[in-house]
Amino acid sequence: MGNPLNTKNSKYRKLKRTLLVVGVLIAAFAVYVEIVNRNSKNMTYRQKLLKAVYPALMWITKLTGKNTTKLSHMDKTPAVSFYSLKGTLNNGQPLDFATLQGKKVLLVNTASNCGYTNQYDDLQALSEKYKDKLVILGFPANDFKEQEKGSDAEIAEFCRVNYGVQFPLMQKSVVIQSPQQNPVFTWLTDSTKNGWNNKFPSWNFSKYLVNEQGMLTNYFDPSVSPLDKEVTAAVEQ
Repeated sequence: MGNPLNTKNSKYRKLKRTLLVVGVLIAAFAVYVEIVNRNSKNMTYRQKLLKAVYPALMWITKLTGKNTTKLSHMDKTPAVSFYSLKGTLNNGQPLDFATLQGKKVLLVNTASNCGYTNQYDDLQALSEKYKDKLVILGFPANDFKEQEKGSDAEIAEFCRVNYGVQFPLMQKSVVIQSPQQNPVFTWLTDSTKNGWNNKFPSWNFSKYLVNEQGMLTNYFDPSVSPLDKEVTAAVEQ
C-alpha cells in the first residue's frame, strides 16, 4: 500500500503548481490589458477589459455566427424620404438630414460599456478613409444591458480621448422599438417608411447604410466590423 502521507503531499504539490500557473496566467493577462490600454484615459477597468478582449469576441461571434446578419436591398425607394428626418447632435445643435444629400450615411447605435465598443476605432478609420463620400452618425443608447449610462458630454469626451472620434455623435436616445424610439430608428426599422427593412438593432453597434439618394441599402449586425470587406464594398458601390 502507498504511503497516505506521500499521496497527500503529491496532491498538495499538484494543487500548488496549478495555482501557480493560474496566477501567472492572470498576471500575464492583467499586463496585456494594461498594454492594450496604455493610451486610454479615464476608463473603468471593465472598459479596459472589454477593449482587450474585443479581438477574441469578434473571433468567437464569427465562429458561432452570433450577431453576424447582413441584409441588403438595392434601389428600393422609401415611402418616407430619409431627407425629411431631423435629429439633434450631441452638443444640442439640430441636424437636418437634407444636408446629407449626395453622400452615403452609416447610422450606428453605440455604447461605451459594450464588448463592441472598440468598433469606435474602426468607425473612425472608416470615416477617414471615405471622408469625401461617407458620413457616419453615432447614436448613443442605453437600450442593451444599460451599457451607456453616461451623459451626452461624458460620452463625447470618452469617445474623443479614447478613440479619437471625430464623426458626429447624436444626442443619447432610444433605438429599440418603443414609444420613445428615436424617429430616425423608427424610419430605419419600419418597411412602410424605408421601403423594405424591419430589422431592429440586435445589440449595440448595429449598422444601417443609406446611399446618396436616401435609400436604405444595407444592414450589418454588431459582429460585422465597420472595416469588413462587405461594408467597404457597399460604401464604395
